[in-house]
Amino acid sequence: MVWNKQQISIDELNALSNNTLGSHLNILFTEIGEDFLVATMPVNSTTHQPYGLLHGGASAALAETIGSVASWLTIDTTKQICVGIEINCNHISAVREGLVTATATPLHLGATTHVWDIKIKNSSRKLVCVSRLTVAILKKK
Repeated sequence: MVWNKQQISIDELNALSNNTLGSHLNILFTEIGEDFLVATMPVNSTTHQPYGLLHGGASAALAETIGSVASWLTIDTTKQICVGIEINCNHISAVREGLVTATATPLHLGATTHVWDIKIKNSSRKLVCVSRLTVAILKKK
């Protein structure tokens, strides 16, 4: 297991999102695996762009949210913080409605950086977006 916080619940993870962009986008964590984290986000007027499709920025926000929380789960939060420093998103297919599901898995968990692979899929499990997030691990001041 890659997680430092092995006893955290899905409810506790979702409570972290109160009063954040994640709560405004209705991002919900749904599963914690041995080496992956899963979250969902609705595709609706809150996450649409003008053509009625899922906004690429909403996909990026979902990817950044899940990857950052995944890093947070692996660090010693009494001594460290984690912040996103680079994100790349390739938008593969369009979504008009429903729910998208993001799964984050680690590509690299180093002392000062983490790199996460995040795949976002629609309700039919079709790939919507592929993202890579780099997170800096900093000493807490």
